[in-house]
Amino acid sequence: MLSNGHCLETGFPEPGEVIVNQASSRTFGLLNSAATRVATLRANKVVYSTMTDTDVSIYQLTTTYAAIKSAYGISALTVQDTHPTAGTAITVASGYWKRLYSCNVDGFAYRLKEGDWTWKDSLRYTSACQTIGGTSGSPVIDNATGKVVAVNNTGNEDGETCTENNPCEVDASGNVTVREGINYAQETYQIPACFTTANVLNLSASGCTLPKP
Repeated sequence: MLSNGHCLETGFPEPGEVIVNQASSRTFGLLNSAATRVATLRANKVVYSTMTDTDVSIYQLTTTYAAIKSAYGISALTVQDTHPTAGTAITVASGYWKRLYSCNVDGFAYRLKEGDWTWKDSLRYTSACQTIGGTSGSPVIDNATGKVVAVNNTGNEDGETCTENNPCEVDASGNVTVREGINYAQETYQIPACFTTANVLNLSASGCTLPKP
């Protein structure tokens, strides 16, 4: 189960902090295509969580994808293992609000700074994706492939510079840009390389670039 690091039930991970294999009993509602809740899923651990370089939490459930599909006819989404492309048509699917936001990948921010946290190579939406509080952790889906290319995590609400809820973009030369009303996601293509056979986390795996504890 994919979410944000800042959605972790034990609070925001500190800058530089990486959490692995932390016990959890968090529950998640399983929605069908009509956004009707058909089941409650439960986690037994936080496999991985950080707000450093990216903003991601990955939970392990007490059941399997196969069992969920067998019982409810709902398949898990697949995480794309290649970098997303500017211009791609995307959908941000919010389970919390039971709402879909459609727009395109506008481009990428070299660094996105918000409060004490800095994220690398963040995905910026075009202005049509007016995501709101409560959409954090939503999958960002490539409309053409149906695969997850990012996880929704923030937006500049008030035009402030680099404060909480007001991230700023910083380019390779250190120039700061503020885009009030524009929203962002963190890429997920790095994740598959860090999971080996049977979806076991291996941060030492070849090609795994996720931050390590």
